[in-house]
Amino acid sequence: MQTKQKDKTLFVSTVILIIFHLVGIIGIHSSYKELFLQLTPFNLLLSCTLLFINQKQFNRSFFIVCFIIYVSGFLVELLGVKSGVIFGNYQYGETLGLKLFDIPLIIGINWLILIYSAGCISNRLNSNIFVKSITGAAMLVALDLLIEPIAIKYNFWQWSNSSIPIQNYFAWFVIGFCFLLIFNKFDFNKNNKLAQTLYIIELVFFALLNIL
Repeated sequence: MQTKQKDKTLFVSTVILIIFHLVGIIGIHSSYKELFLQLTPFNLLLSCTLLFINQKQFNRSFFIVCFIIYVSGFLVELLGVKSGVIFGNYQYGETLGLKLFDIPLIIGINWLILIYSAGCISNRLNSNIFVKSITGAAMLVALDLLIEPIAIKYNFWQWSNSSIPIQNYFAWFVIGFCFLLIFNKFDFNKNNKLAQTLYIIELVFFALLNIL
């Protein structure tokens, strides 16, 4: 009975994510584009919530990791924007919503979603945490290659001279690797099937936006 309930939860969560992303693609290409873009923070919160709903077990380590990644993700972005040293020179637009020190508060949730998804997927490898973390970091860079053109187009953030520096992708890899080391080091259940589904949905979503 419990297994059937988990399968049902996974199925419903998957359907919700697919519907929201499909509606997002349609909405962004409609006359209501600005309204749908303003819903981006809600979409991130929804994705994070569904991931947590499909988390099999919760313990102290799980919540510590979530806290570390959210806060560290926000601080990395703060340092990145203020210094231009980490990712390059960029500034956030208005699409991602409420800001603190010019950094959207939702950006920590975005880092958490990405690290959690890549971490759960790479954790399925029968290898040590360094290989798992490298694999997960490579997955993050692959997704960012699709995200960057869309982020610029829809004012998630803007790069100086409208040029994406190569160091941005190196930074994504290194920071992602460090976050994933933390993710893999802590002991909690990492078998979340929705994580793989969400990663694939994000890949398809941003690929379609680039094509369209």
